[in-house]
Amino acid sequence: MTTLSFIFNSNGYESEEQQKRKNRLLRLSHQQTTNSETGLAADRHSVSLKIISTKHADHLFFLPMPKPVLGPERRTNPLIWCVATLCTFITLAVIITGLVVFIGYMIVRPKVPQMSVVSANVDNFSYDMSSNLIVKVSIVINAENDNAKAHASFYETIYTLTFHGVKVAYLRADPFDVPQNSSTPLYYPVESTSISLTPEEGEVAEMSLDQKQVVLYLKGNTRTRWRVGFIGSVKFWLHLNCQLKLPLDGSTIYPKKCSTKSR
Repeated sequence: MTTLSFIFNSNGYESEEQQKRKNRLLRLSHQQTTNSETGLAADRHSVSLKIISTKHADHLFFLPMPKPVLGPERRTNPLIWCVATLCTFITLAVIITGLVVFIGYMIVRPKVPQMSVVSANVDNFSYDMSSNLIVKVSIVINAENDNAKAHASFYETIYTLTFHGVKVAYLRADPFDVPQNSSTPLYYPVESTSISLTPEEGEVAEMSLDQKQVVLYLKGNTRTRWRVGFIGSVKFWLHLNCQLKLPLDGSTIYPKKCSTKSR
């Protein structure tokens, strides 16, 4: 036989199981109330701490941040140091060389030597019925060196004298030197062999005889070299392209624009 236990209270009869459930609910309610009061107290404590910190902020001291821990130091490769040192020496050498060249140029003030035609005249210009031409002229070319502190050398000198595209003669010169601030004249007595002309070229020759004036062209190159102080040797090509309008009466002309151009 099963025995049931009942507890009598002011609300009536309750079983033992119901009474235990009721007590459990009461304990849970009491625990939640206690937790709420604890949290409220913590919040109040936090607020009071913030108020205290704000009020006494001028008297607070901050501890320094801890220094980061570095790993082992890495040493630079000796090869890199060698390359850096070499590059430094090369840079300094280039800078010093540039300064030396600039100072030397400002002191010496070098000038490029020149070749110029100073005079020319026709000694003979004949054209016969056989369409043969003979030309004899005298030309003086001056080699000029206007450098006050350097002598100049001229070499590989060769010029071509032509009439209406026909080669009359080659003017050459052996290597020679010109002292500073001086010039050297080159005398060329040019006499051609008998030159056979085409009908068109023959007409130009006859026209020149009628006008008593012949036009000749002198073209060519020479090389020059001179030493500019401690800067070193300087070389240039000198190019000549000159038109000579020569009277056939033997008069001498003195061209003003028959000088070389350097390149």
